[in-house]
Amino acid sequence: MGQMTKDVDDFELRTGITREDIRRLGQVHLFSGLVPDDLRKLLATSSIRRYPDHTTLFMEGDPADRFFVVMDGWVKLYRLSENGQEVVISVSSPGESFAEAAIFDSSIFPVSAVAITDVRLLVISAESLMRQLSENMNFTFNMLASMSRQMRRNVTKLHQMCSMSSTERLADFLIGLSHSHNGTTRITLPLDKSLIAARLGMQPETFSRALAKLKGVGVQSVGHDIMIKDLDALRAMVSSGPLSC
Repeated sequence: MGQMTKDVDDFELRTGITREDIRRLGQVHLFSGLVPDDLRKLLATSSIRRYPDHTTLFMEGDPADRFFVVMDGWVKLYRLSENGQEVVISVSSPGESFAEAAIFDSSIFPVSAVAITDVRLLVISAESLMRQLSENMNFTFNMLASMSRQMRRNVTKLHQMCSMSSTERLADFLIGLSHSHNGTTRITLPLDKSLIAARLGMQPETFSRALAKLKGVGVQSVGHDIMIKDLDALRAMVSSGPLSC
């Protein structure tokens, strides 16, 4: 027991990955099914790193020599159009991984990434990833499943943008932020409204109109604070069919 504790402590000192991090990572799809000892072996050459808000993590075209898991905070993935306009591709939240597909595809990052809050990230090198894929069959299947889930999320997002009104998409997002199952709840938006709008595939002014429409089902907003008076009513609105934008 003493040697095991020492090994865990040494791992934490070397990588910055705490016991609580290991517990949380066990709930991430990419690492699901792996016991703590296997996770520590898998992440032996990885590390936890902190970056302040607005830090550029990598730029489009940089070598894809690492990928990331968001432990705390939010990260924006974007590209620049030919006229220099920023196009938000996605926004990654705690528990989500990003940039792993680039390692297999072209070995360069197809997008740029920037911290949009103070962030705490697990950084895994491409070399470590490839070694573990060859040695750990469970991790290999998890990686394939994770990429499949990402593809399904993209398809779902496209479907929502085509079939759901902006009001419904915003309502669905707010429901996802709530830790309650019914009744009244209060949440704080984790991002600027313009970034949430980009994540939901709408313009900031459309976001404002959608938020105003939600007043009809008991949603009140003051700055970043949102009060939902009846979660069941909000869910019913989402599932009742298309509303006008």
